[in-house]
Amino acid sequence: MTFDQILFYVFSFWFIASSLAMIFSRNAAKAVLFLILSFFSAASIWILLEAEFLAITLILVYVGAVMVLFLFVIKMLNIDKSTLRAKFAGYLPLGLIVAAIIIAEMTLVLGGNQFGLDVVAAPARHAADYSNITVLAMQLYTTYVYPFELAAVLLLIAIIAAITLVHRNELNRKKQSISEQVNVQAKDRVRLVSINSPNKENK
Repeated sequence: MTFDQILFYVFSFWFIASSLAMIFSRNAAKAVLFLILSFFSAASIWILLEAEFLAITLILVYVGAVMVLFLFVIKMLNIDKSTLRAKFAGYLPLGLIVAAIIIAEMTLVLGGNQFGLDVVAAPARHAADYSNITVLAMQLYTTYVYPFELAAVLLLIAIIAAITLVHRNELNRKKQSISEQVNVQAKDRVRLVSINSPNKENK
């Protein structure tokens, strides 16, 4: 067994262990930490496959940004555990059925007959000046340029839809009008009211 194979089995063990720990963890913050560990393990496996760009992107984007956002959301939300348990118990039968279907599909697709050195050849070693970023960019902007542009349009539509949903009830919100503030006059903002004193009214 070579050193690369030993590293692969070590990273795979921690990847599977952290994934299971994330699923069965009852603490949301601990689940996020286990998810971060699984991301690091997956990134290490990608580095073994000479996919350094994907590994660094996974660490920078997901671990550095998305997971930090998840931690902020978990700590800021006041989650009622009793309500979550009641909802979980209600959806448990359907969840078990969906999980069984997913496991069956993954078993058919990721079975032993689909993988292995006798079915899939080992990745070829590249020279020191090889750049997988260049190869990925060439594939992305030539062969898969239309799916890439379609994904960008879908993400833009999703952003616009999210902004629209957030600002859909703006009738009762106060808005700032710069033009009205600039053109305002003193007579429109100050009103002089004559108030009679109580002593004069008694006389």
